[in-house]
Amino acid sequence: MQEEENLWNSMLISLKEKGGTRLPTDKSMIIIGDNQCGKTTLVAKLQGIDDLTKGIGLEYAYIDIRDDYKEDHTKLNVWVQDGNPKYSFLLKFALSEKNFKNTLIMFVVSMKTPWNIMDQLESWATLLQDYIDNLPIPSEELREYRHNCIKKWNEYIEENVGDKNGYWEPSLGDGVLTRNLGLNIIVVVTMTDYISFLEKENDYKDEHFDFIQQAVRKFCLQYGASLFYTSAKEDKNCDLLYKFLTHKIYNFPFKTPALIVEKDAVFIPAGWDSMKKISILYDNMQTIRPDEFYNSVITKVNTRKAFAKDHEIQAEDEQVFLNKQLGLLNQSSNQQSAIGIPRQDSVMRSLTGVSKPGDRRLSLTSQGQGSPTKKIDPVKSANTSTPGEGVLANFFNSLLHKKSTQSPVLTKTTSELSGSKSLSLEKTEYDADTAAELNRLAKRTLNLSHETSAETNLLENRIEEQISTTFGEKSSSEC
Repeated sequence: MQEEENLWNSMLISLKEKGGTRLPTDKSMIIIGDNQCGKTTLVAKLQGIDDLTKGIGLEYAYIDIRDDYKEDHTKLNVWVQDGNPKYSFLLKFALSEKNFKNTLIMFVVSMKTPWNIMDQLESWATLLQDYIDNLPIPSEELREYRHNCIKKWNEYIEENVGDKNGYWEPSLGDGVLTRNLGLNIIVVVTMTDYISFLEKENDYKDEHFDFIQQAVRKFCLQYGASLFYTSAKEDKNCDLLYKFLTHKIYNFPFKTPALIVEKDAVFIPAGWDSMKKISILYDNMQTIRPDEFYNSVITKVNTRKAFAKDHEIQAEDEQVFLNKQLGLLNQSSNQQSAIGIPRQDSVMRSLTGVSKPGDRRLSLTSQGQGSPTKKIDPVKSANTSTPGEGVLANFFNSLLHKKSTQSPVLTKTTSELSGSKSLSLEKTEYDADTAAELNRLAKRTLNLSHETSAETNLLENRIEEQISTTFGEKSSSEC
């Protein structure tokens, strides 16, 4: 009976202690990185909102953390450091000796500018190291923080790592935690959707992205950091990053293994990686050596095309566009009329009943001889600017207005001509617009220079001689 009472008593005490355990409210995360690397967008994605107002200097935000099992929630304090190093003095408001052990650091770089990744990581890590060295933290306490980082690295156990007894080698590998800051660190590479652009526009190959990954992973080994490749645009690894933060800061369960298959969605937790695993990437590097200087391999290129793709072009309303085009056409027509340029028939006028240029022709047909029909297009003649063609139009216009008594051959009717040898002149009626154009063209021809007039007169005489000869030959043959 006494044993049963003790059992129930221990259970009630356990439930009381479990129920009294609340999520801590003093946890913080500091996000560090250059401007335009996606820090603000990443915070908004972790918060579950569409956009977040960007500030200057040191921004403050928070992320809601919920424990559905305990029906508890809290707020994770988030500090976003400005990308300009001149604001680095503001770190004192986010990181101090009092909240040092409760703070996680997130370094953010962008795949949009991969040539800057390593320089930015090294620069910000050095700045943070210098800042920590100046904090009034007792050396014994700082040594304990660093020892905890080593312990967490060695305690990482993945389900399929180790032998069947779950044995894990506790010793650190080559290059691991050589620059131990005593803080939990996560490196996030944002905008991995730009990988496809770099492949298409800048001829990046898989070996280039493997070279970038191996360089970043070596950096993570030095600081004992975890690595995430994310894309807020394509929503890759953002939810996984949120779950991992709750695991690292609040000890929530997390079972997702390392992800290294997709080059734009890499995830490597602290404690999983090693130089041996990184060396697997070397096999894919055919023209690049892994020990080459980073910026000699990943060189800066112009990304203006990429920026232009982000802007959407809004199509103008169809009726507004058509009204603008109509106004431009009317304006052009008025300007041509003002300077004396003959107005051309528009497409709309030809569709509303104006006869086509091909219907306005003067044909000279010699039946039985098989001679081709010659067509004179007054509209085309009016639109040309060469003097010779202008005179041709003037000449044939004058033929239309000649009296029938001036040419005995032209006065003959079809019935008076014999059999297969006949000459007919068919006169097509012209509309008022064409006649006006030909008259204006004739006036312009009179203003030509003397040299041009001499040349055109010669051409006109030759044409008259040719027609007279042709008509004369045919008249003789008829007689």
